[in-house]
Amino acid sequence: MNRIFGTSASKKPKPSLQDAIASTDVRMSSIEVKIKKLDGELGRYKEQMAKLRNGPGKDAVQQRALRTLKQKRMYEAQLAQLAQQTFNMESAALTTENLRNTMATFDAMKVANKEMQKQYGKINIDKIEAMHYDMEDMLEQSNEIQEIMGRSYAVPDEIDEADLEAELDALALEAEEEGTSYLADLNKVPDFVDEAPVEVGESPAPAQAVKW
Repeated sequence: MNRIFGTSASKKPKPSLQDAIASTDVRMSSIEVKIKKLDGELGRYKEQMAKLRNGPGKDAVQQRALRTLKQKRMYEAQLAQLAQQTFNMESAALTTENLRNTMATFDAMKVANKEMQKQYGKINIDKIEAMHYDMEDMLEQSNEIQEIMGRSYAVPDEIDEADLEAELDALALEAEEEGTSYLADLNKVPDFVDEAPVEVGESPAPAQAVKW
C-alpha cells in the first residue's frame, strides 16, 4: 500500500517547551530592533519639526511622525505580549521540571523502601534480643571472674585504719627504745675493767699508799 499511494513526509518531532521559548525570544529580539529603528526616525522628525515653521511642510512631517509613533506602539504591544508568553512558558517549564524531579524522587524512595523491607525481612528480632541478653550475661561473668582474680590472700576483708595507726606508733616507740639501749651499752664499762677510762687531757688521780 505504501508503494502505491506513497507515504507522507517524515514527521518532525513536536517542538518542546524550550524550543517555543527560544523561538519567542528570537521574535522579541527582532521586534526590539524595529522599535529601535522607529525611535531613530521619530528623533529625526522631531528635529525637523523644530526647525520648520507652521505650514504644509511641517504638517506633512508631523503626519509621518504620527504614523511612525503608531507603528512603534503596535510593536511595543506585540513585544509585551511575547514577553508575557515567554514568562508563562518559563513558569510552565519550571513547574514541569519540578514535577519531574518530584517523580524521580518518589521512584527512588519506592525502590529504597522495597530494598529496606527486603533487608529487614531477614532480621529476626527475637534472635537479636536473645543475643543481647547473652552478651549481658557474659559481661557479668567476666566482671565476676575479674573480681575473683583480683582478690588478695591472707588479708582481712575489713581493716581498721585506727588499728593500723596504733600499730605503726608502737613500732616507732620500739625503734626509739632499741636505739636508746644501744647507746647505753656503748657507754657502759666492760666487766673486766677495774677503773673507769680516763678521757684525754685529764691527769690520773694520785695512787694511795698501800698499808701493810
